[in-house]
Amino acid sequence: MTDGYTSELWNFTCISVTQNNLQELKEIWAQWDDEVKQLFYYNYSDLPYLFDIKVDEHLFRALAQFWNSAYNCFTFGKVDLVPIVEEYTVLLRCPRIQADKAYSRAVNAPTFLKKLMNITGMSEQWVAARIKQKRDNKCIPWRNLKDLILAHLNTKKKVDVFALSIYGLVVFPKALGYVDEAVTDLFDRLDKRVTPVPIILAETFKSLNAYRRAGEGRFIECAQFLLAWFHSHF
Repeated sequence: MTDGYTSELWNFTCISVTQNNLQELKEIWAQWDDEVKQLFYYNYSDLPYLFDIKVDEHLFRALAQFWNSAYNCFTFGKVDLVPIVEEYTVLLRCPRIQADKAYSRAVNAPTFLKKLMNITGMSEQWVAARIKQKRDNKCIPWRNLKDLILAHLNTKKKVDVFALSIYGLVVFPKALGYVDEAVTDLFDRLDKRVTPVPIILAETFKSLNAYRRAGEGRFIECAQFLLAWFHSHF
């Protein structure tokens, strides 16, 4: 190398895009009749389309190398691109949310137990027996939610639990195979028509910045959204 030469290449980020296996979610969705699917669409719009977006790990790892932490954007040569609220609102496919009512965590939010009871319609004993601790966070295993979806007699609650599972396993897949407590707080407030888009974007930027600094890590946000956004530009 020439004396005094400074490489313009950034440090390589070894990012993992390991995702939850969505096959069981897809099978449940395929088994539902049109009436149940329409109920889901009415309340949560077309989130199941995410099941069919294949996460290309090689493309995602390549994309991560172009994330510019200093400016919170992707820099491709002389072109800067960054996902914006309007684009992610389209990707969320939920026209009923109000863009001017962004999600923020309630000051006096109910406990994880109470939120799960409200969402699932199950008893305190049922919920308490299934809450697990994963590192610093409380979670509920997907296998318990799956069994509930298959057996629940209340169609509305069945749809709610299914939607919660999508948010926990696809949109915010923090602990593989589990739905995190933070997801239930967001989900518990979706019926107020708040938009989760700003928090989805903020968590995506935060994760990309963390991995660029550390040089490694697992992407724990919605890779499907980010790749769909990327493909919309290229």
